[in-house]
Amino acid sequence: MTKAIKILGLLGRAVDYSYSPLIHNTACKLLSLPYYYTVFNIAESNLLADAFRGAKALGIAGFNVTIPYKKEVVPFLDELSREAAAIQAVNTIVNNNGKLTGHNTDIAGFAAPLLPYRESIKGRTVALFGAGGAALAAIEAFSEFFDPKEILLFVRDPKKAETLLEKSGYEQKLPITIMRSDDPEKTRECQLIVNATPIGTRGRDNGAGNTIIPPELALLHRDQIVYDMVYNPLDTPLLQAARLAGATTISGIEMLIGQAERSFFLWTGMKMPVTAVKQAVMQEIEQQAKQ
Repeated sequence: MTKAIKILGLLGRAVDYSYSPLIHNTACKLLSLPYYYTVFNIAESNLLADAFRGAKALGIAGFNVTIPYKKEVVPFLDELSREAAAIQAVNTIVNNNGKLTGHNTDIAGFAAPLLPYRESIKGRTVALFGAGGAALAAIEAFSEFFDPKEILLFVRDPKKAETLLEKSGYEQKLPITIMRSDDPEKTRECQLIVNATPIGTRGRDNGAGNTIIPPELALLHRDQIVYDMVYNPLDTPLLQAARLAGATTISGIEMLIGQAERSFFLWTGMKMPVTAVKQAVMQEIEQQAKQ
């Protein structure tokens, strides 16, 4: 008798480039678990209600959620974890007999590679680029783990960012100053710079040649930590510029694996074999870079 395979998937728009299927299918294969992870591209947000009705009817075991639906999925869920409720953004959904619970593993996943630098971040100003669910996760992580003096939030549309913070229910645990991303001069004074936008991603419209801080501005320096959530390519234009300036760099692959490890446990109750999974992802990214 064949045992039924449980389906997991990624909800997003035009996210065939994602490495989440490779991550979770590799982990499931290594642990001999009866799961299969795939991608569900949802063209428009007005289709989300149908998607979740179908997920319940078909018994899909769980989802990751990515651009642009981390906030849009919230109204369709039955329950939110404390972390997801804090920022009203979800990146992981668990289906327990038709009850959909939203979690946010981005918060802990983002924080993990920064924890060794906690003391150098405490009481200092940090710069964060982005106005989506990933940026909200970073803001919550700063509040929960790092206690910086202030967050400078660099965005294209300041009014949109203000609305985002209001709707998220953010309680202003930390001072946030909204800045325009086309004027990044203030980043020179920041201990930590984080890119929570897709800028620099291979295969997206903005192109891998773009970066949130143009190198010609010479704003990066050796006393900084530069953290790029983009993980493809592994060595983004921002990280290359930061390394040339002598800054400490953190690749998006660390957050990618960190949040995935926590999602995997929520679905399966098993610990992900992180070393083997990370090796598989890095090999795939390096292989694609050669093509």
